[in-house]
Order: sequence, then structure tokens, then C-alpha cells
Amino acid sequence: MAQRKNAVVGLDVGTTKICAVVAEPGTNGDINILGTGSAPSKGLKKGVVVDIDSTVDSIDRAIEDAESASGVEIYSVFVGIAGGHIQGKNSRGVVPISSENNEITQDDVDHVIHAAKAINIPIDREIIHAIPQDYIVDGKPGIKNPVGLCGMRLEADVHVVTGAVMSAHNIVKCINTAGMQVEDIVLQPLASSLATLNMVEKDSGVIMIDIGGGTTDYIIYNDNIVCHSDVLSLGGDDITSDIAKVLRIPRVRAEELKREYGCALMSNVEERDTFPLPATVGSPERDEPLQTLTEIIEYRMREILSISKEEIQREGFGDIIGSGVVLSGGTSMLRFCDDLASDIFNNMNIRIGSPRGITGDVGAVDTPIYATGVGLAKYGIDFRNKGREPRISKRNMFKDILARMQLWVKDRVRKS
Repeated sequence: MAQRKNAVVGLDVGTTKICAVVAEPGTNGDINILGTGSAPSKGLKKGVVVDIDSTVDSIDRAIEDAESASGVEIYSVFVGIAGGHIQGKNSRGVVPISSENNEITQDDVDHVIHAAKAINIPIDREIIHAIPQDYIVDGKPGIKNPVGLCGMRLEADVHVVTGAVMSAHNIVKCINTAGMQVEDIVLQPLASSLATLNMVEKDSGVIMIDIGGGTTDYIIYNDNIVCHSDVLSLGGDDITSDIAKVLRIPRVRAEELKREYGCALMSNVEERDTFPLPATVGSPERDEPLQTLTEIIEYRMREILSISKEEIQREGFGDIIGSGVVLSGGTSMLRFCDDLASDIFNNMNIRIGSPRGITGDVGAVDTPIYATGVGLAKYGIDFRNKGREPRISKRNMFKDILARMQLWVKDRVRKS
């Protein structure tokens, strides 16, 4: 098996599936897909690891498939993170210009980003991303790159994403146990947006909603910057559970029905349409109206999308969306999911987002299911192009927590 120096691996560790995407830099900003691998996910719940051994086994299987398909040995990955513990907030940092001639340098930019990251978070949480939104020089906003400008004061608006340290640590531990290193942990909706959105959408305003098995993640862009992100602890697994409970059938059969006959909008189902209801104790297999199944699905899908809309409006971003909504993730593949979203989002433009800007084994990833995996690979290529060092494998998360606890204790002693 070959070792390809430029090969990058995106590993999507989801609640219902784990998939690996092996890629390398292509031409004109595209990425070349070398191969993929996937396996059912057995050890996660709502995006959080609950069973180390089962998760490691699923990762092993997905990686083996990806190595076989791509012919590349895999030693490190860029992994996605989601779950209800993820939080995004906007912060501002301010620093004086340090140079004698008042010219802004990259060090000044690094310092102001660091200042924006100095937010009050509990000791059991850590910063996953600090994404620059806007720079302000001497009170003048709208500056994308301040390096080389002159001024007395530099400010930066930054979108800061935090997550539970132990949740991130458990993902890293599973990957390390499977024999690989983690080059970086990436917010899943950020990764999905890198694979599915274009520059025009990001500039005019767009909401990307990734409806996965355990969570629904969304990210909002406007003026080519990340305005907001969040993760909801609802997803396709909740639909499966609803089907199983209402129809009184095993979850595995409920999942099969959802995938094969699932529809998100009652108004698009004919009264004569039916689906085969599996046999249960005392009842043989029989045909049931498809509207029965669709009613269950639409109720939960409407809840997921409505909560997303309410959260977006509560944060004040409902009026800046010019390009509409892009849906991604496996659950977005339910029939007429886009029509339901259009109804909920007041007839905004809606499209289903599959990976873009890809060459090579396109057929293997040409589905919303692989949006996060492809986006992670794109993130990884950009990460390496910028010469960044792996930030996960070279640090001890427990030491980070201990250091923060010590600072907290010292602060309490000083104040007392």
C-alpha cells in the first residue's frame, strides 16, 4: 500500500455512520477524491462517544475500507465534532499597535485574535475555533486583512466555538486507539459548509443546515464571514425512534422504512400510496397508508427545522439571508425535505447540498451524506497549505484542564 505525502483524510465520526474520505489537492482549488470508507456507528449518542470499544471498532472498519479503496496508508486524520455541548459566540479583541512605525504586522493580528479568545468559559470547556469575522483599525471597520496598514489600535470581531473538553478528548482517544493521530478537530457544520457552499452564497447570506443522525448543525454566512453557528440535539435518529414507538416495530425496521419510504411532507403523498408494515406479535405483515408513516416523519422534521429557524431569528440573523438555505446530511435526503423547509422558512430558496469542487472518485461522495467528510478533507488541505502544525496530537487535554483549574484557584485565593 502506498504512502502519498499530499493525501489528507477527513473522518466524520457521526451518530449513525462513520466515514473516511481520502483526498489530495487538485487543480483550481478543487480536491481530488482518492477513495472512501464507511461503517455503521455503534458507539455514539447525539454526537458524543458513549462506548469507546464500539467506536474504535467502527473507525477501524471505515479506515480499512478507505485504505483499500484509495490504496493509501492512513496515519492521521482531520475529525469533525458536534453534539449539544458545542457553543458558538461572537467576541471582540482589542490591542494597541506594537511597531515603532505603527504598521500592523501578523504578530499584531495574532495578538488581537488571542485577545478575542480571552472569554470566560468553564474549566471543563475548551476553544475549538476562533474564526475572524472583521478587523477594525482606529475605529474603521470592514477590513479583511489589516497587515501592512498603519494605525494606533487594532480590533477584531471573532466567532469563538467552544466544546466540552472530555467529549473532544474521547473522540481523540478513540482515534488514537485505532492507531492514528488527530491533526485537528473541526466543527462539523463548518466542514460541511466548506464542501457544499459557494462564494456567492457566502457573500449574499446563507444558512447551511446539516441534519445528521444524532444532531442538527447549522452555520450562517454573510459577507463571506461566519456570523453564527450552533448544534441542536435532534436528528434523524429521533425520527427513527418516533416511527418505532408509534408503529410498535423494532428500531432496525423503523430505520429501513424511513430510508426506503420516508417522505417529509404529507401534502405530497397520495391517499392510495402504501408501505409494508412489518409483522409484529399477533399481527402479520400488511400494507398501511403511506400517510401514516409520513405524518410521523413530518411532525419531527417540522420540529427540527422550526427550532433551527427560531434559534436563527433569536440571534438576529433572519434578515441577512439572501441566498436562502442549503440542507445537507443524511436526513436531508428524505423525499420533499426541501419543500418542507421552503414552507417553514417562508419560501426562501432551498437546495440540497452535495459536495462541490471535487474530482477523481466523484461518484463515491456525490451525496449529502459525505458533505462533512469531504469538507474535513478540504479543511485539512488548507490547514497544511498554511503550514500549520497538528494541534491535537502534541498536547495533553488533561494538562490544559489542570492548568486552568490552578489559575482559577489562584484567582480565588487572591480575591479572598
